[in-house]
Amino acid sequence: MTKEHIAETFKGIQDYICRQLETADGKALFLEDLWTREEGGGGRSRIIKNGNAIEKGGVGFSAVHGQTPEKISQALQLPPADFFATGVSIVLHPHNPHVPIIHMNIRYFEMSNGTYWFGGGIDLTPHYIVKEDAQFFHKKLKAHCDHYHPEFYTTFKKWADDYFYIPHRNETRGIGGIFFDHLNDSTYGLSKEQLFDFVKATGMLFTELYVPLLKKNSAHSFSAEEKQWQKIRRGRYVEFNLVYDKGTKFGLDTNGRTESILMSMPPEASWEYDFQAKAGSQEQLTLTQLKKGLDWTNESI
Repeated sequence: MTKEHIAETFKGIQDYICRQLETADGKALFLEDLWTREEGGGGRSRIIKNGNAIEKGGVGFSAVHGQTPEKISQALQLPPADFFATGVSIVLHPHNPHVPIIHMNIRYFEMSNGTYWFGGGIDLTPHYIVKEDAQFFHKKLKAHCDHYHPEFYTTFKKWADDYFYIPHRNETRGIGGIFFDHLNDSTYGLSKEQLFDFVKATGMLFTELYVPLLKKNSAHSFSAEEKQWQKIRRGRYVEFNLVYDKGTKFGLDTNGRTESILMSMPPEASWEYDFQAKAGSQEQLTLTQLKKGLDWTNESI
């Protein structure tokens, strides 16, 4: 299994997801932007906007290579070597504030000294947390993880809770999901082929998780106040991506394409000074559930 095979598989996953999302939206089509990286490699960014359900979204593929920047070698505590990195990254921002934001990423990293690993994950960021939707999302993820290893869901769910956390707000970005990184053949006793199967299946699971939520919640009516709340929550999303997200930092540190790296940004966001949700409101209820350690697979939650 070569890095070229992994990259071609990821391109196929990008194709599949784009087709499924176009069908689900029923109006907007993806626009493709091919790009090259001066130091080596490139990718294809696909952007969708102004659809029936999707206000703005991106499904990006990249495969880049070259000398590992010193900043990254030091951060990863690795000796100097060339690198190859490929992956698919998705962020969707819906029109309707009752439809959640979703993010998914699968990636593969390899160095010329033989070091390699897989990473990725899926997480959901509702503007309004709905228990049934959160349970649907996490139960599907748990069933997926359990198929590959009994420790995956518990470990990767906690990893997501910790990763998608905004310390300066003392809240999680959303209801989490799964997050994993640095998976190689010394991890859980699984071979490289088995880990690749898990990563591929994670990518293909994306539309099974999101399309039902998109269709179900796009039919809800919403008020101007709810739309403003959506913009405030989008602001939190921006804060996380620009301050804490490692993928954003990696892309910028390796001289990646800025437009593609920042395609995750929402079309509009707001920062209202000292915003306070009304006591007993749905906004306030959502804020109380933006915390680590909630077991959404538990029916009694």
